[in-house]
Amino acid sequence: MKEHKIAVIAGDGIGPEVLAEGVKVLNRISELDRTFRFQFTNFPWGCEYYLKYGRMMADDGIEQLKAFDAIFLGAVGYPGVPDHISLWDLLLVIRKSFDQYVNLRPVKLLKGAPCPLKDVKQEDIDMLFIRENSEGEYAGSGSWLFKGKPNEVVIQDGVFSRVGCERIIRYAFEVARAQKKTLSSISKGNALNYSMVFWDQIFKEISEEYPDVETHSYLVDAASMFMVKDPKRFQIVVTSNLFGDILTDLGAAISGGMGLAAGANLNPERKYPSMFEPIHGSAPDIAGQGTANPLAAIWSASQMLEFFGHKEWADRLIAIIEEILSEKRVLTPDLGGTATTQQVGNEVVRKLSRS
Repeated sequence: MKEHKIAVIAGDGIGPEVLAEGVKVLNRISELDRTFRFQFTNFPWGCEYYLKYGRMMADDGIEQLKAFDAIFLGAVGYPGVPDHISLWDLLLVIRKSFDQYVNLRPVKLLKGAPCPLKDVKQEDIDMLFIRENSEGEYAGSGSWLFKGKPNEVVIQDGVFSRVGCERIIRYAFEVARAQKKTLSSISKGNALNYSMVFWDQIFKEISEEYPDVETHSYLVDAASMFMVKDPKRFQIVVTSNLFGDILTDLGAAISGGMGLAAGANLNPERKYPSMFEPIHGSAPDIAGQGTANPLAAIWSASQMLEFFGHKEWADRLIAIIEEILSEKRVLTPDLGGTATTQQVGNEVVRKLSRS
């Protein structure tokens, strides 16, 4: 029996609540399949850990995580801990240390999911964002000069390397080719005259290696407009770290809300563990109430299953999520229902067991 070793970092706010349902679902799938199983190890890292020990994770945290096949992350961030601390001292440390340079975020309007856009059919919103996940404006490079003085200056560098741009763009072309879909590059080459001109140049260079893939290029402001006015024009999308972060939240807004937003941080070479997470944040305002939507965590569990080669189970999970959304019997308050977090997770398990 194949064993997948998973590090569970439930994190902050609603993170432990939604992740518990994801773990429950994965365990049930392994019971039904019987050719693989999961070994989960919990780590108490996050903002509560920071308030107690002065750091977001153990000093040797990265060394501990190296032993695992994947990381299942709940949420990071809580009042009392500055956002840049919670982000840079846990989430981004993991992404960078394990070279998780591919961020995959599906923007797909599932059957039964609410959509705020008028006259948009379900099949019109079906995108996969491939976001560069290791550099750009999130590289952590810059300066803070004359701090606290009237002439204070801050400089935030956007770091774009040829290696970084080439590998994410080539990854996107490979996905577009395999899925026989169009590939859209999103940049801002008219205003960012170094970084984005460089990105556009590399996209054009690599496109010549893939003459069978239909390509399009958009400025980020135009792309954000078209995502609302004409979302069906986007299929596979490749973009930079910052633009990808912003546009995928817009994508979540038009495809059911943050409670249905999942993300994967991949090291495609599998030299290091990859990380899977719902992207809705810690939502401290509803933490502990048992009303958080676990479907994004369950969707990210589906991404983990696909990464491990269990695509049939991954697809079955998505079909069950669509069934739950369509039936509208067991939904959390954000989707207009009255169910608890656990009740939604139990419903997924019940449907898995039935099928």
